[in-house]
Amino acid sequence: MPRQTAEAPPPSTGAFARADQGPAPFAALDLGTNNCRLLLAAPTSTGFRVVDSFSRIVRLGEGLATTGRLGEIPMERAAAALRACAEKLARRPVRRLEAVATEACRRAENGAAFLARITAETGLRLRVISAREEAELAMESCAPLLEPGDRRALLFDIGGGSTEIAWIRVTADGNPELIGYVSLPLGVVTLAERAGSSCFTEHGFFEVVDEVAAHLARFDQVHRIGQEIRAGGVRLMGTSGTVTTLAGVAMALPRYRRPLVDGKTLDCQAADLALGDLFALGREGLAAHPCVGPERVEFVLPGCAVYAAIRRVWPTPRLTVADRGLREGMLTRMMRAERQASRNRAR
Repeated sequence: MPRQTAEAPPPSTGAFARADQGPAPFAALDLGTNNCRLLLAAPTSTGFRVVDSFSRIVRLGEGLATTGRLGEIPMERAAAALRACAEKLARRPVRRLEAVATEACRRAENGAAFLARITAETGLRLRVISAREEAELAMESCAPLLEPGDRRALLFDIGGGSTEIAWIRVTADGNPELIGYVSLPLGVVTLAERAGSSCFTEHGFFEVVDEVAAHLARFDQVHRIGQEIRAGGVRLMGTSGTVTTLAGVAMALPRYRRPLVDGKTLDCQAADLALGDLFALGREGLAAHPCVGPERVEFVLPGCAVYAAIRRVWPTPRLTVADRGLREGMLTRMMRAERQASRNRAR
């Protein structure tokens, strides 16, 4: 299975390498409910090397749960980020670009109109993907973290507008196969808007935990995941800002560093203690914490409540943390398709 190399992208000084300095990279763009992210990468013998990246909190789904529509101010924030992405892409030729939008644009009445506006303004064509494809891409990106002895994997992605759960069978040759998934309309943005400051109280926090756990229990009844966990060989994997934050706190990092977190397997008790530490900090403490910061204060505890529900329904001894997601999954797919096309031409 391909592995992503851990090299950090070069400094963003406006100095993209010229086309004659190497082959054009692939590009993957993910417009989520909370973030807009772009990743450019070149294939290597073991996976890919990151060339440049972009990430900005845009809160596109702000107010969506109440109105059913994308608001003007959130759309403008997202449009500004997408214009920045388009400018990056214009400065360097790319071999292929995949651009997707997720839960906010899936749910919003005006989601299609907003994406048409983006195409007219920037030339970027974003494809709205289904919840299943979102789970498949997350699985694709996290596949390299599977290890010998894993029979199954339970992968969760706590997003801005939804939480995706993927139940995965590991085949005899070590490849992942999606055998079940569920998308809960409960993400950090939607929960933060609905719960407000109540998540900062013990009562409000556990109300969210109870609600999410009830959804997960129904999924568990279908797939008997708890039974499989008790039999052994099930890897719990999390990919989201929530789990990477928990890892950073559990590891006592003075500042967040992706290479130290991505692929790290934590004792779940350590992650639980980190959750308790975050809850105890309160709003001001979270804003000052180097692994959180003021922009994410409102979203950390709702995400932690979703994680706590997952731990309640599926208690496992260890958690594998993945700082990777849809972009890495798209890049892996594009590069594999190109290799297959090259082999077909050679035949």
